[in-house]
Amino acid sequence: MDDRHVIEITAWLMQCGLKGLSEADLLAGFCERCRANGLAIERSVAVIDALHPIYERRAFRWDSTRIVERVSQYELANPGEFADNWLRSAFHELETSGASEVRRSFGAGAPADFYLLQELKNEGYTDFIAMAHRFGEGGSIGDIDCFFSHFATRAHGGFSDGDLASLRELLPCLALAVKCVTVSGVAGTIAKVYLGQDAADQVLHGKITRGRSDRISAALWFSDLANFTYISDTVDPEEIIPMLNDYADAVISSIQEAGGEVLKLMGDGTLAIFKGQKPSEACAAALTARALLDRRLSDLTARRRIEGRPVTDVYLGLHMGDVFYGNIGSKDRLDFTVIGPAVNEVSRIVSLCRSLQRQVLMSASFAAIVPPTQMESLLSIGQHVLRGVNRAQELFTMLPGI
Repeated sequence: MDDRHVIEITAWLMQCGLKGLSEADLLAGFCERCRANGLAIERSVAVIDALHPIYERRAFRWDSTRIVERVSQYELANPGEFADNWLRSAFHELETSGASEVRRSFGAGAPADFYLLQELKNEGYTDFIAMAHRFGEGGSIGDIDCFFSHFATRAHGGFSDGDLASLRELLPCLALAVKCVTVSGVAGTIAKVYLGQDAADQVLHGKITRGRSDRISAALWFSDLANFTYISDTVDPEEIIPMLNDYADAVISSIQEAGGEVLKLMGDGTLAIFKGQKPSEACAAALTARALLDRRLSDLTARRRIEGRPVTDVYLGLHMGDVFYGNIGSKDRLDFTVIGPAVNEVSRIVSLCRSLQRQVLMSASFAAIVPPTQMESLLSIGQHVLRGVNRAQELFTMLPGI
């Protein structure tokens, strides 16, 4: 590979990194261009850490002769086989030794002493090199502080000195392009995890001005756990967080599956909104989420009882009203959420569930737009005073099994 080809591949990597080409496509395009210009790469793997609530690392693969799984993600909670393989890999050697390269030239008698190397040797590969490109402290985010890659060839005599020189010159550009795309993805992941999909989309598209908000009509969902204070005072403290996570997962997944947006998690409480072209659509989506939650709670309660772990239920308040949706806070600490009297009202509605012995309570404005097919399941429980609200309101519940 001559200098002209190196310059062309470098320019391609920079352009594609700026455009946001996926990591797997960057690796494949890089390897294919190297091969087309005389560098006999036949197999490659790249690995970079993730900043994700579930995944610890992501791996990208390319092979010149067969179809491979191009992208793999490895879970934090269940690393399993991947963790064992990582400890036996050349990448782990680079990680722990601080070295920048590890090479095994099988034709020169090098041992196949890392994970996969014996397999490569048996398949006729003659040379293997793994490299680490570390990021500086100011260029790292979380554990994303290094780009690992390895390359293998079947070429007679393995990689030439010229091949290795080209790889060493080009790989920092590949690492930078992959880092650019990965960090961009991390920004989206963090925003989605902490803000919700819709709020994240708005923030990432530039809506971060303090005081900027839209007035919208939405179905409001406020739920919390029944008897949580008593449970937290009486059960093993080590059980509290797992229990919160189990029930939060049931609530959040139900809301999201029905098209809602979770805006806030407040201890055991969850605030969400449902938007629609018409109020009836938002109402229907909220009721769908409630039905999904009922099924999930039934399964969750059964499982936790079998495990001998504490169980509870979810109180739910539903309301329909206008809210301001946007950025609220100080100049250097903002929250993308909803505010307005309707938010206060739905929080007061759910607070009555325990005293009224109802799992679900809804306002008259919400009940008025319940789909006709579910109207017969509504039951008025009379006028009730909501703390902080000027006038008493009629509240409704839904008959069991509906």
